[in-house]
Amino acid sequence: MSQDTRIRLDKWLWAARFYKTRALAAEEIGRGRVSVNGQLAKASRELRVGDRIVLRQDAVERTVDLLGLSSVRGPAPVAQALYAETPESLALRLKAAEARRLGTEPADAIEQGRPTKRNRRQLADWQRWSASADDVENAG
Repeated sequence: MSQDTRIRLDKWLWAARFYKTRALAAEEIGRGRVSVNGQLAKASRELRVGDRIVLRQDAVERTVDLLGLSSVRGPAPVAQALYAETPESLALRLKAAEARRLGTEPADAIEQGRPTKRNRRQLADWQRWSASADDVENAG
């Protein structure tokens, strides 16, 4: 951890490994998915130790308290030392993960997959020989 007293929000989110690139961090901040101390923030917002950051990743909202500043992206254990997630946030995240795990698989709703070659031929024959009401009116 460096001894900086202030650092940009997008750079810290990247260094703390919340986002893979600074550009992604800045994009999420621009979309209003990150707030600092209860206020929507800009990417250039300068952070200080003790700030509370709320960020939304996918459908999960995370609340972290800033413990350290770093402008260098290091290994994961070093990045995790930069913040402490609140117990409420951790509980909500675990609850959401459990709900996803227990949720239904979308593919289970499909009773049968793609038609076989034989089925496609039967469908084509059926469509070729079926007459709709519009075809009957136009023929007569």
